[in-house]
Amino acid sequence: MKFELLRKILGGFLLVSLCIFSFSIPFQDYLSIPTHVTLFEGDQLSFPKTAKVSAKVRHDGESVNVFSEKKLLTVKGNTTGEDEIFFEFAGIPIKKVDINVIKDFKVIPGGHSIGVKLNTLGVLVVGHHLVETKSGKVSPGERAGIKVGDIITEINDEKIETMSDVAPMVKKAGEEGKSLKITIQREQEIIKTSLNPEKDQSEQSYKLGLYIRDSAAGIGTMTFIDPKTKKYGALGHVISDMDTKKAIVVDDGQILKSTVTSIEKGSDGKPGEKLARFSSDHEVIGDIKRNSPFGIFGTLDKTLSNEKYDKPMPIALSNQVKEGPAKILTVVEGNKVEEYDIEIVNTIPQKFPATKGMIIKITDPKLLKKTGGIVQGMSGSPIIQKGKLVGAVTHVFVNDPTSGYGVHIEWMLREAGINIYKKQHEKAS
Repeated sequence: MKFELLRKILGGFLLVSLCIFSFSIPFQDYLSIPTHVTLFEGDQLSFPKTAKVSAKVRHDGESVNVFSEKKLLTVKGNTTGEDEIFFEFAGIPIKKVDINVIKDFKVIPGGHSIGVKLNTLGVLVVGHHLVETKSGKVSPGERAGIKVGDIITEINDEKIETMSDVAPMVKKAGEEGKSLKITIQREQEIIKTSLNPEKDQSEQSYKLGLYIRDSAAGIGTMTFIDPKTKKYGALGHVISDMDTKKAIVVDDGQILKSTVTSIEKGSDGKPGEKLARFSSDHEVIGDIKRNSPFGIFGTLDKTLSNEKYDKPMPIALSNQVKEGPAKILTVVEGNKVEEYDIEIVNTIPQKFPATKGMIIKITDPKLLKKTGGIVQGMSGSPIIQKGKLVGAVTHVFVNDPTSGYGVHIEWMLREAGINIYKKQHEKAS
């Protein structure tokens, strides 16, 4: 009887102790460790060390080592491969973590001011207008069900690439009194409709009643260049049409060298802007293959020099970025890439690609005096922390131009078609 009572008391004591420990901050730190962690060769990941907590590796020394020092348990990636770590409390398993060690990857950081020219897939409808006909004002395009943001890709089964392709077809159809067969892309949907051009009485010409555009241009900042493939990433956010506010669907495009001529300083409620011009010879230095939520991507034809960082630099994964001091590279005058101090106020170790991974704040007095903080045209400026490229500036907070968002470099590399997770045997093949 006494033994049974003693057993219950002891069991209750252990249960209470375990419950108290489980709510302690160090224990919660262990539970919050992701079940899947990726490390580069040579990188380390440390956790607060707690009494009675230990860690074991299934294949110690092959890909991963775990060692204890002072108040930390540290996991170190040795060579490419996969392994498992088991965290235990007093011999009781509390967490299993899969570790993937990948080859160290380096890119050349950007910071250069670049000019951007995009050619749309087909022609983009940016508005409707009324045509003055004999029977009154009408928009043939709106009557045909064509909406702002639609992309006209074909007319009469012929591919449309520029606005100059449209005018002769409209004139011919109008003079012959025939309708045009229009193919449009709306989001992911392909729609076919017919449109009858109407004769404008004031100009005596046939019109669609649509405002259309086939290209867009602007400036931004280069983020990174892969020294091996010459693939690049820039801007850190999608390029949207100024009228429709929708992402421009790119057929092709070019990037050019750009020179910053002046700065319109930002203030509360009014974002500032870099004013720049394309190089005088309009020399194309690369193409644009993709316009995505994470920026623009393509391949460079010409070399871009960076006096600050002209050698490849390691990158950091999203789970390796820490709150604290960092730097950005950008141009505020001419073509000179300069380094400025910032603070990473908040960072999210994202498991899946997302555009808002960091909140940053400009702290450099020189940059604040010149720009007021983050300005338009600064998007894509690389963020560097502890000698690693961690991401890029993307957006400014309208009500606080000193602060804004950043995107993790991990997701920009993925959008560029660079697979940093490839296993060693895949690289060999």
